[in-house]
Amino acid sequence: MALKVLDLFCGAGGFSRGFEEAGFEIIGGLDNYSPCAEAFRQNFPRAVVIEEDIKSLRSEDIVSALGEEPDVIIGGPPCEPFTAANFKRRKNPLDRLYDDPIGTLVLHFIRIVGDLRPKVFVMENVPQILEDGLAEALKYEFRRVGFKKVFFNILRAEDYGNPSRRTRVFISNVKLKPKRSRKRVVVIEAIGDLPEPDTLHDIPDHDPVPVGASRRKRIARLRFGQALVRYMGAGGKVMTNWIRLHPYRLAPTVMGKSRFVHPYSDRLLTVRENARLMSFPDHHVFYGGRDTRFDQVGEAVPVCLARSIAVFVKEAIESGSV
Repeated sequence: MALKVLDLFCGAGGFSRGFEEAGFEIIGGLDNYSPCAEAFRQNFPRAVVIEEDIKSLRSEDIVSALGEEPDVIIGGPPCEPFTAANFKRRKNPLDRLYDDPIGTLVLHFIRIVGDLRPKVFVMENVPQILEDGLAEALKYEFRRVGFKKVFFNILRAEDYGNPSRRTRVFISNVKLKPKRSRKRVVVIEAIGDLPEPDTLHDIPDHDPVPVGASRRKRIARLRFGQALVRYMGAGGKVMTNWIRLHPYRLAPTVMGKSRFVHPYSDRLLTVRENARLMSFPDHHVFYGGRDTRFDQVGEAVPVCLARSIAVFVKEAIESGSV
């Protein structure tokens, strides 16, 4: 019998897709944003989708909706309160967890994990969630709900076959040591076989992204790795966007607002091409307006990394080490 997974803050289901590919049964997803809930519903038709605010949900309500308890709980609470890309994040790191209304969603993930006591939990976020006392605060909160051992696993998606860079922390009650890929997958290997988006095809989410004539002229002058847009992130760090991808290198981190320029064509990548850079299979679809679908891709856990984690978790459970 397959191990059962509940995905909190499920988004469009990248984390769940990896677990499903590893042989888990996805029994439920929770997200209060309707386009994400609908995307999850389309991709996991057998799962129960709970479209509610986690703050107002009791754990027993979740179990009642699912009709059973999960063996594994996964999820990625919003990272905006913690990420360095957010120049508006709270100056005091502890305020990001305990005072920021979005940051406190992490505490609700912990509350539900404490109530349901799964065999394994895995919570994904940006590494900055461990800064300046936050790691100790998280350990305290997990201990308070009954988990004495908590591990902060820093994993790089590109080490597991993802075509774009992405460093994230996966907080869990087991030490995660997934098997790494033998090779790096570069941009052109991920997207090179896709047709131009303005040609006839039946590939979902591969529609052209409109670009004004002025910007198109500026795009045409970009060399590999050059960016058209620069903006200020937290701490005065300069961030870039509208980058022309190098075909034989990894892509930069895919984020909701990421807009990459195709290596050879003077156009922006489509939602599907961004999804390929996050190792989504083409049958995994997204829902909503174009920007919403870009967000769903950029906020996901890369599927190949999720699958590698899932394989490790499955082996740990089946071996009785957790």
